[in-house]
Amino acid sequence: MKWKEVLIRYGELSTKGRNKKEFISRLRDNIRYTFKEISPLAIHTERDRMHIQIENNEQMAILMEKLPKVFGIQSFSPVAICDKNLDAMKSLAIEIMKDFKDRNITFKVEVRRSDKSFPHESHEIQREIGGAVLRHYENLTVQVKKPEVELRIEVRKDAIYMMAQIIQGAGGMPVGSNGKSLLMLSGGIDSPVAGYMMMKRGVRLEAIHFFSPPYTSQNSLEKVKVLANELSKFGYKIRLHVIPFTDIQVLIKDRVPENMIMTTTRRMMMKVADKVREEIGALGIVTGESLGQVASQTLESLTAINDVTNTPILRPLIGYDKLEIIDIAEKIGTYETSIQPFEDCCTIFTPANPKTKPKVDKVNYYESFTDFDALIEKSVQNRELYIFPMMKPKEDQFEGLL
Repeated sequence: MKWKEVLIRYGELSTKGRNKKEFISRLRDNIRYTFKEISPLAIHTERDRMHIQIENNEQMAILMEKLPKVFGIQSFSPVAICDKNLDAMKSLAIEIMKDFKDRNITFKVEVRRSDKSFPHESHEIQREIGGAVLRHYENLTVQVKKPEVELRIEVRKDAIYMMAQIIQGAGGMPVGSNGKSLLMLSGGIDSPVAGYMMMKRGVRLEAIHFFSPPYTSQNSLEKVKVLANELSKFGYKIRLHVIPFTDIQVLIKDRVPENMIMTTTRRMMMKVADKVREEIGALGIVTGESLGQVASQTLESLTAINDVTNTPILRPLIGYDKLEIIDIAEKIGTYETSIQPFEDCCTIFTPANPKTKPKVDKVNYYESFTDFDALIEKSVQNRELYIFPMMKPKEDQFEGLL
């Protein structure tokens, strides 16, 4: 079968108004970035759909694998072509419908005839192609209203274009169409899901992780790198800022009452994140917090944490329960990595009875006896940066010759 193009449907983007072209342009750029390994791609955009031209089967296989993860795509279909005669059209229709030969389904033939000079009318094409398919596949039956499969035929100037398979896309908005935010990526189940959900709404992400050796291991850091790499598969690169946090955590443990350690730790993390956010030009901070899930996520705790910044804190999981979050984590491929048993800095020095309803004035009082600012500034300046997906080093063609 000769694949000619992939037809992409926008879905939610179709509802945009005057700035619709900007969203479509962003989607096109994201697709080019995602598929730079098979570039250059010939992409033609229209008001309600996009066409990606296919050069070979290798391109087709890579597109089919990665397109379902690109945000902004509602659905897409592989499109085949044939010559403009009924015999060729019947042969192609039978070939395309082979995908449905193992199950009993209803179908209909839908014809769009943009080339009005083609000698056969739409109803004639429907009758001839539908009859050929029915004679070849006994498991198919015709249903005009709400069939399970539509065999779509477009009669264009250059050829006949035909499709039947509709593959669901990731939906949402193109990454980058709604600004940039900084994701607090802990390595647990929740924060990668929060990142995924913000990317689906068009937010481009950078991530920040707090690393406290020797209390947290290199394995815990590697786990976070894997999670950042997984998130980068959804349409844009991820820059991961790794913050050396040991000195700050030890100082908190020594200077703050035990039941306040967790609240102050989160507040210092937020202060560090806010400085990094300002440096990189992000507009918000994203966390994986879910209301009431743990002691630091009560409404009182979140209020105390928010008190250190005026930056918008985006919490896309705030109303989700743990099982709902796990379902999404499994769907996006981060769950198995997240449950690996390597401690992150959020779980060290955790008191037996943390304060669940901290008062902002009390927290400010206990922190007022210690100057954290110098250590915060130092941790920001000494951070390490990783970029995902990590590029494979180019092979040295001269290696081994000398």
